Formats: sequence, C-alpha cells, structure tokens
Amino acid sequence: MIKKTALCLILLISACTASYAQIDTLHLDTNTLIYGEVKSMNRGVLTIETNYSDSDFTIEWLEIKKIYTQTVFLTSLTDGRRIIGSLSTNEDNSITITNREGADEAEVQIAEIVFLQPLNEGFWSRLDAAVDFGISFTKANNLRQFTFGTNLKYTEDKWSALINANMLRSTQDNAEDIRREDAAFVFNYFLPKDWYLSPQISLLSNTEQLLDLRTIVSMGVGKYLVNTNKIYWGVLTGLSYNSEQFSSDAEDRSTIEGILGTELNIFDAEDISLITRLITYPSLSESGRWRADWNFDLKYDLPLDFYVKTGITLNYDNQPTTGASDSDYYWKLAFGWEW
Repeated sequence: MIKKTALCLILLISACTASYAQIDTLHLDTNTLIYGEVKSMNRGVLTIETNYSDSDFTIEWLEIKKIYTQTVFLTSLTDGRRIIGSLSTNEDNSITITNREGADEAEVQIAEIVFLQPLNEGFWSRLDAAVDFGISFTKANNLRQFTFGTNLKYTEDKWSALINANMLRSTQDNAEDIRREDAAFVFNYFLPKDWYLSPQISLLSNTEQLLDLRTIVSMGVGKYLVNTNKIYWGVLTGLSYNSEQFSSDAEDRSTIEGILGTELNIFDAEDISLITRLITYPSLSESGRWRADWNFDLKYDLPLDFYVKTGITLNYDNQPTTGASDSDYYWKLAFGWEW
C-alpha cells in the first residue's frame, strides 16, 4: 500500500512538472525536443526557460524545425506586420499564429518571424540594458583617458524607447583637457508595413568643435527596407531644430534642418554584431550649411553576458563656429556587460 501511494505521488509530481515544462515545445534540426517556456526571440536567437536547467537555453531561431506554444506573443514579421497570438507548426512546416479567441491570424514560414515578445511578461522582461567602460594610461606626458557608455531600451507592443549616453575624458601634461559627452532619447512608434515614427532628442558637447551644448529636437519617419533574422536596414527622413551654445565668445546659433539617414544592423554572425548609422542634416535656414553624424560599432559577445566593443564616432560640420574644427571623432575599445 505504501509503495503504491509513493508511486502515485511520484507520478502526480512528474505530471505536474511535465505540465509546467511543456508549456512550449521546440523541435530542433537535430531531432532534439525541448520543453519549457519561451521567454523571447530577438536578433535571430530564441531564449527558453526549462525546469531541468539552472540557466536558460539560447537557440539559433533558424535551427528550430517546429514550434508549439501556449504562450501568447507579440510577433513581428519581415513584411512589417505585428500579430498577437500563439504559434503552432503545420505539416508543411509553415507556422500558424492563432489569436486569443482561437482564430487563425496568419500562416507564415519560420524565416518570416523576426521577433517574439511574450505579452504576459512584466516590465523587467521588456527592458534591455548594457554598460561598458574603457581606461588607458601612458607614461609619456602622463596621459590618462577614460570612456563610459550605457544603453537602455524598453519595448512595448506598438512602440519602443531608447536612451543612450557616452562620455570621454582625456588629460595629459602640457595640454588642455579633452572632453566629450553625448546622449540621446529615441522613441519609435511602429506603423504597418515596417514604417515607423521616430521623435528624438539628442545632446552633444565636445571641446574640439567648441560646443558647450548642441541640442537637437527632431521628428522623423522611417522604414525598414530589409528586416530579417540576420540583418535589418532602414532609412529615415524628417525635420529637426538645432540649438547650439559655444564655449568660446561666439553667439548662440539656432537652425532648422532636414534629416536624411540610414542604419544597418547585422546581428547573426556567430558572437559578432555590427551596427552602423549615418545621419545627415542639410540646413534649411542657413545657406550651404550641412552636418553629418556617423557611428560604427563592432561587438563581440563573451560568456556570462559580457562583451568587448570597438567603435568610431564622427561629427562633421562644414560651417563650424569661428575657431572650431569642422569635425570631431573618437575611437574606443571598451569592456561591458548587458542584461
């Protein structure tokens, strides 16, 4: 009797455990089955939590042969559609997205799905953050240099918000100190067919261009021309208001500018990701003036969510204030952590 009771308890516990673990099911190309709860899929990598591992599994999205979920996701597709529903794979390996009412919303191929976000997740699961720093010393001229950078991104069903900031300090004997700070707030509201609205505020201060503070308030309209599990490429246009205060005796300056920009993000090349962005600002209120901001960042992922990153940032102005350089650039090599 005791043995039968114990056996029933074991079977009951196993059934409860299996019920929990089998919320979502993945079939891999290697014929491996994984049961658990899909936490997200972004940049070509799916994260799943299981009850038989202390840490989550990460799997290349295109290595998944079949997927069945009870979890409801916000699903983004390569054609720009954003659909809410659970996923199930059909006999022909297509995937049906089914809404909460049980109706089929779409039938797509696995490569058409570029983003999955569970709708039952809280604030912290929708927040991505990273912080990095670099430091260098040389005996010559007693050179000291320090860099710091941080990114915070929050994603909702129809919008995302990004805050980033970077700082550089450099001192050496017999030379003026060098400083540079930039920060930006970017809000994206997603529209059908991969269009989006993008109001932004950006700040820049650097000694090379005698900028005490440059403030840009802009409104842009963008479109992703390519949006896949390996790469996205988009373009942006709009208008901006540029206000500048200088560290010299030059008068403050305000201009109305157009926006023409493009961004390329490659994120499924093993542990390497690359992002480059070029934004040009042709002036509408000052004849012949134009500016450009260019960024290039290359990141290599390390274990435990650490990474190393190198990048170049360039700011150009063909009509700088008197006594200032027409360009300022810096290269950095930094070590960081993301979560």
